[in-house]
Amino acid sequence: MEIDLLDFIEQCRDLAKQALGKHAGEPASGGFARWVHVVLHCFRLEEGHSYRETPNRLKYMTEVCDVLGLDRENLPDYSTIYKSFDRLKMWVWRALLRVSAQQHPQSGHAALDSTFFDRRRSSSYFRQRSGNTVQTLKVTTLTDIESLAVLDVHITARWKHDTKTGPQVVRRNADDLQSVVADNGFQDWHTEYEISALDVEYLVHYRGSSPNAVVNNALIRAKGYSQRWMAETSYSTTKRSLGDAVRALGWYRQFRKIVLMFTLINIESLCEPL
Repeated sequence: MEIDLLDFIEQCRDLAKQALGKHAGEPASGGFARWVHVVLHCFRLEEGHSYRETPNRLKYMTEVCDVLGLDRENLPDYSTIYKSFDRLKMWVWRALLRVSAQQHPQSGHAALDSTFFDRRRSSSYFRQRSGNTVQTLKVTTLTDIESLAVLDVHITARWKHDTKTGPQVVRRNADDLQSVVADNGFQDWHTEYEISALDVEYLVHYRGSSPNAVVNNALIRAKGYSQRWMAETSYSTTKRSLGDAVRALGWYRQFRKIVLMFTLINIESLCEPL
């Protein structure tokens, strides 16, 4: 998606301060405020720059530096930006995801689905030395079916079954949900019971062609099951815009990057197109 970069930076600045709350102005690394580092990581990923390229690009972007309150002669070193990604914990990126989703109209109806991100592009030498043979990360998301905003993300390297991760994601957002649609990978009676106990209508597709499955699937289609494709649309948009692979060596960096990727897609849709 082609967007106005300055508008994007301003949106990131406002949302970062909101997500960090009273911690926004605290120094994170190199004496720069935490919200500045959060926006720099958003800028770096959105533009596809490396850590080394980021300060160099900023040097020639006067208006962007003004928005961030940075002096072009005293920009953060690339190593400072790199280290701040380690120091900013996962709760920061989850908070940013949450506030970015809240900027969109909330329908109360969401789609639950899973996708995969490739991690084979990280150093094979490093993976062999660390004994880590996982080549794909499984990502489960909750997507608003009207605004396409990604509400929550769950990431695992162990490929837990959908019936294990699905209720966990729904449980975290149950207060804001009226219904959830999901494919048959999320269907078993334990999951149905747990989600129904949260007072959320669970529209899940049944396997097979038994009379019970046929009747259930006909009923949920009448209630809007076809809107489940909205989650797949958000996956397609994210992977086309920001890629389908994570290259960081540390698993925690990969997890944080995936959350940030979905956050940026939420923010992009708030910005003016070029």
